[in-house]
Amino acid sequence: MKKIKKTLFAVTVALAFTPLASFATEFRSADIHPDDYPTVTAVKFMSERLKALSGGKHSIKVFNNSSLGQEKDTIEQTKIGALSMVRVNIAPMNNICAETQVPTMPFLFRSVDHLHKVLDGPIGEEILKSCEKQGFVGLAYYDSGARSMFTGKKAIRSFADMKGVKVRVQQSDLWVSMLEAMGANATPMAMGEVYTGLKTGVIDAAENNYPTYESARLFEVAKFYTKTEHSMAPEMLLFSKKVWDTLPANEQGWIRQAAKESVPYMRKQWAEREVKSLATVKAGGTEIIEVDKVPFQAAMKPVYDKFITDATLKSLVKRVQDTK
Repeated sequence: MKKIKKTLFAVTVALAFTPLASFATEFRSADIHPDDYPTVTAVKFMSERLKALSGGKHSIKVFNNSSLGQEKDTIEQTKIGALSMVRVNIAPMNNICAETQVPTMPFLFRSVDHLHKVLDGPIGEEILKSCEKQGFVGLAYYDSGARSMFTGKKAIRSFADMKGVKVRVQQSDLWVSMLEAMGANATPMAMGEVYTGLKTGVIDAAENNYPTYESARLFEVAKFYTKTEHSMAPEMLLFSKKVWDTLPANEQGWIRQAAKESVPYMRKQWAEREVKSLATVKAGGTEIIEVDKVPFQAAMKPVYDKFITDATLKSLVKRVQDTK
């Protein structure tokens, strides 16, 4: 009897210290975009890779179309462990993790190749790692293309045309300052409210990439798309540290590997989707407007002065600029 009790006690102790998530898990992940959007299909691809790496043990269920809330909501849910993972644009993380401001800075990246070189290297890893102290394990970056301005009533054909325009921005202090530096009236607003905002005149304009402009049907209410290409701020794939810390190291490794493998898949999907989205919006009557970017770039000095203040951030910006 004593021996049985000892054995039962040993099993109980062992179970108490066994990470809960080491059992088969379908991790919950959130996204605001529709089913066929590249960020959604990439996380589904990641789920298949995780299933293969874990021998069928783990997978990921994507709750997309803002079914679990807007990005601000899902970031909070991920932090407390109510969600295992979230795909968000980097901008809403700016007020949470200072280092994420660097890839969000206007006109920082010279090209998509430059962006990839930076994010795939030590600078990118350093920025991902910096989010851990705030409760997030950074897994990877996804592409988000170049963001540009679009309007409904009056086209933006020059920097001067930005003056006084009410522009929807992401809920980020940096984004607000960026648009104010252009002379616009920045209006923070959740993505889900943008279509109605443009239609009713609550806002005059918004800014985003071709696939979002197309998939959210924003071209129906904003027919002028001005190629300011002011930001290439990437998407981030973030895992809840609360959930992560319940996982053994080998299973954390599977998740990291599956996330990294989903990146080239996403980039291919993204490149194809940009071409398709551009064709769709043009067919829908959108006018694509080329604009002189020099005045826009020149206006950004106060934004850098305001947000890139400490030595760490200044060093990161310089290292990005120096990356060939």
